[in-house]
Amino acid sequence: MKKVILVGVELSSDDNFEMALLELASLAKACGREPAGVITQSLDTVNKPFYIGPGKVQEVKERAEELMAEEVIFNNTLSPLQIRNLQKEIGLPVEDRTFLILQIFRERARSKEAMLQVEAASLQYMLPRLAGMHDALGRQGGTTGSMSNRGAGEKKIELDRRKLEHRLSELGRELKEIGQQRTTQRKKRTRSGIPRVALVGYTNAGKSTLLNALVEYSGQKEEKKVEAQDMLFATLDTTVRQITPEGCHTILLSDTVGFISGLPHQLVEAFHSTLEEALYADLLLQVVDCSDTHHKEHVKVTNETLKELGAGDIPMIYVYNKADKVEEEAGRIPRVSGDRITMSAQDGTGLCELLDLIEKKLTEQYRECDMVIPYNDAALVPYFQQQGSVRQLDYEEDGTRLHLVCPEKDYQKYEKYLVG
Repeated sequence: MKKVILVGVELSSDDNFEMALLELASLAKACGREPAGVITQSLDTVNKPFYIGPGKVQEVKERAEELMAEEVIFNNTLSPLQIRNLQKEIGLPVEDRTFLILQIFRERARSKEAMLQVEAASLQYMLPRLAGMHDALGRQGGTTGSMSNRGAGEKKIELDRRKLEHRLSELGRELKEIGQQRTTQRKKRTRSGIPRVALVGYTNAGKSTLLNALVEYSGQKEEKKVEAQDMLFATLDTTVRQITPEGCHTILLSDTVGFISGLPHQLVEAFHSTLEEALYADLLLQVVDCSDTHHKEHVKVTNETLKELGAGDIPMIYVYNKADKVEEEAGRIPRVSGDRITMSAQDGTGLCELLDLIEKKLTEQYRECDMVIPYNDAALVPYFQQQGSVRQLDYEEDGTRLHLVCPEKDYQKYEKYLVG
């Protein structure tokens, strides 16, 4: 395992510096690195050439030599210039948090869509950093002419840039096609009228474990379960399962990629189509690892990311998971309080109470009723078939009679068509 030095800079705007450093160590281990030492610095503003101060650069170099480290990893996102300057001064490869997350995603991607999305994010990260990849090649040429006076390194950078931009265009087309297929699948699920529930939350909070527990509880086959491991970003692909627990309505349950503080914007953009499952959900289950001392910060990061995606106003249940690991909570689970439930997905404690809470929240959003839609407003019939669940349809003299379950907002909006 490669030894590395971790470097963290605490800026005046940082609220979760300690949590971020702990996560950096976990990210490094997930990438096969062994954190040998940690160096920190508090700054009001970053140093443009090196991010950290020149004196701190020397300290990093000496510490790396002392511990025989092979690489330096910064918790902060570095510019291409800063990476080049640091590598030159320290004499070792220098990477940042974004690089580690991208590498983990590359290793964990399984589906075609996830692999394409990760490749696109990686290329976007590499493009501005090309200049530092060919320092061994000369930058100046001795001949004349528009291209001939460029050095070998400069020519190589230009060629590589064109290749990357061409590949990004190809990836964009492929992802657009997959996105259209996903949209078609989503429309079919919407037309079914089955409520959609999405699992969201911080990475390694137990989303996949909870999905598997609910799949098993509803009596589905073992192959319907997904991979669930105690590691960061164990799962990158969105999975949708239709479950019908005894005594409850059928729901479509989706498992989404986990969030993390400082999630590279390239990945937020690349995984937008996958994360859109949360946008179209009727209800979100935010899974929180309450055994983590930083779980309050995790909730904040998740809520901010959901807001960025446009899913901030969707009704939510907070699922405080792994309570069996917390001494003061272990003897009191399951416990329900408002929109919050404390439970353990690993041993199944609290599943029944969670399903009751889901049923309650979904019922609040839908109304069962009868409507007669006049024939001159016939376009509303397919609308209700998409937005709700039409249980019975009959053609009468005054219009189309629907016995349906529809969202509360539509119930109020089209109240004039109610009968019975």
